[in-house]
Order: sequence, then structure tokens, then C-alpha cells
Amino acid sequence: MAGLYIHIPYCHAKCSYCDFFSTPRADSVDDYVDALLVELSLRRSEIADAFTTVYIGGGTPSILSAAQLTRLVEGIGAMVDIPSIVEFTIEANPEDVTIQWCETIKRLGISRVSMGVQSFDDEQLAIINRRHSSQDAVDAIETLRSSGISEISCDLIYGLPGQSLDSWKRSLCKLLDYELPHFSSYLLSYEPGTRLFQQLKHGKVEEASEELAQEMYGYLIEEAARRGYNHYEISNFSKPGHNAVHNSNYWRDLPYLGLGVSAHSFDGCVRRFNANKIDDYIKCMSQRMLYCEVEEETADERHNDYIIVALRTAQGIDLKRYMAEWGTDRCNNLLSVAKPFIDRHQMTFNGDYLAIAEEHMLISDRIMVEVIVRLIVMIGFAFEYCHGAINLLYKK
Repeated sequence: MAGLYIHIPYCHAKCSYCDFFSTPRADSVDDYVDALLVELSLRRSEIADAFTTVYIGGGTPSILSAAQLTRLVEGIGAMVDIPSIVEFTIEANPEDVTIQWCETIKRLGISRVSMGVQSFDDEQLAIINRRHSSQDAVDAIETLRSSGISEISCDLIYGLPGQSLDSWKRSLCKLLDYELPHFSSYLLSYEPGTRLFQQLKHGKVEEASEELAQEMYGYLIEEAARRGYNHYEISNFSKPGHNAVHNSNYWRDLPYLGLGVSAHSFDGCVRRFNANKIDDYIKCMSQRMLYCEVEEETADERHNDYIIVALRTAQGIDLKRYMAEWGTDRCNNLLSVAKPFIDRHQMTFNGDYLAIAEEHMLISDRIMVEVIVRLIVMIGFAFEYCHGAINLLYKK
């Protein structure tokens, strides 16, 4: 199994919280689409497995015209067996979703839409520079459904400037009332370089307190569970059978090929990345020259990457796989390091998997960092720890 990711770096406007690479400059879109298809032809052989998922992300892929999107998808189809794809996702903003757009993506075989709603409060949307209104989001969901598109995922953000617990509850419940098969929900992050970070720095907005964020998160997981959603990853929730396949493969550390500026790839052994210069990318592709660079990674970095992606999920670290890849000694170390977290009920251990407890996923970054740091400290002393801990893998 492998995934194909296509990055569309164009947006109508920059959201104030966004630190992904994007640009409002649209004069190069046609050339960029051509470049994406050239890159796929140059790099398809990097991934040995057949592609089972395709994800067009951004940026704002719904900014592409019907002709541009058709050229892109049909070009991909000349090199990838689209009928065998089990999940084909495109990201969209509510203001771009029309009946005509829905008909276009259906015709092209795109079966899933991931849409950024973020809030159903117009004042909060304005603060973060979203172009759509709450009603636009409602209309978009209804348009998708009336067009026969059922695989819909929407994003919501909590901890927005000025957002109270009650206003968060209203936005969440409004979304959950649609009973979508999937949704994602994120705590707002103030990333350096973003407009929102500058506003925070100059006192123009106030960050949600840790207590408020925890209350919002607590309501999120309780209400989602009550409505029948499976909390399968830190920020992702699904009805049974509707986990996001493409993103789940990232968290399972499976291969993927990323096309376009700022995209990353992993062939199962080597990670590669593309820089974020659109003109340079288009020029390289026009000359059929590779634009990607190898992301040098040590064995320990590879190990740490696995811990981080696995601990994002509700399932957690597959300890049998971990032991097979990194050995009994390091697995013993991991269990020793995890024991204090298990004792504090911040992590769970069922004999086969080690995971972060759901109620503590909001502080998962802290837990991951502490686990990795403690493992690094233990590396030189592996044999001084009880090797009998490995027997816990098979206890029920």
C-alpha cells in the first residue's frame, strides 16, 4: 500500500493561523499543473508499491478551475490506475463548493472531500481571516450531499481568539448534527511567522488558557463518543469504517510520494522533500530535472519518527513490530520509560500496544518528547535494565 499526495500551493487569501506554504499568486497555476505531471513521471518508480490512495491538498485545491483539475487528474490517470484507488480525497473551502464543482470531481473519480469549516461563528471566522461565513459552510455541506458525495470530512478549530466554551460547544454540535462520516478537530496553534502569532505577540489577541483548552477538548471527546465517533488519532474522529485511509497510512509509517512544492515523500527507507520555490520547481520540471532533496536521517531519527507517528494514534505503538525493527533491548527500554506514564494513567498498555490515553492526548507532544528524551538517556545503559519486561508483550 502506498499513497500519492499532490500539493496545490494556491489560496484566495492567507488564513491568519496558517504556516503551510501557500500563495495568492495564481498566474502560474497552468504551468504548475504541467510540472506536477512531469514530476510524477520522473518519480513514480521511487515507490515500489501500487498507489491505493490519492490526496490533493494545499493550499486550496478547490481554487483550480474545472479545466485545470481535469487536466491534473486525467494526467495522473495516465500513470496511476485510478479505478483501483480505494480513497481519492480533495481539500476544499466552503466558498468554492458549487453544484458544478461537485459534478466535476465526481466525473473525475474523486470520492472524498475534506473541507475547512473551522467555526460556525462568523466573528471567529473573521478574526482568523477565513473568507467564508457560517452559512457558506452549511450550504457547502448540503451541496455536497445533494450532489451524491457522502464521504465528507470537515475541520473545526478550538481555542480560537474570543471563543468561549459555550461557543465551542455550539460549533461542534452544529457540525455533529450533520452526522458526517468523519471530522477533524484541532487546538489552535500560534506558529511563528503567522499573522496570528504577531497579533498574539503584540497583545491584539489572547491565547486560550490551558484550563479552557482542556475543557474544550474534554467536551470534544465526550460528545464525539456520545454521537458514535471513533477517536482514532489525536485530531481525527470517524464513524465505524470511515477512518481516513490516506492519513492513516502516514501514521502507520507506510510509503507515500509527495508531488509539488513543499511536499515530502517516504519510500519506506529514505525521506525526500521539495523546496517551496514555485518558479524554481516549474523550471526544473520543464527541463525534466528532479527538484527533490534527500532528507538525511539517522537510524535513531528514523526510530524517533516512528514513535511520534505511532503515538498520534489511539492504537499506539505496535510493540511486536517495534521489537522486530529495533530489537528486544530497545523495546525493554521503551517499556521501562513508559512505566511512569502508565502508572499515572497518561499512557495505556494492553500487552501488544503502547498508547497515549485519550484524556491526555491534548498534551501528547509533551509526553512524546519526554519518552524520546528518556530513551536517549538510556541508550548507553540498555543492558542494565530488566530484560524480563519483554514478557509483558504477551501477557493478557
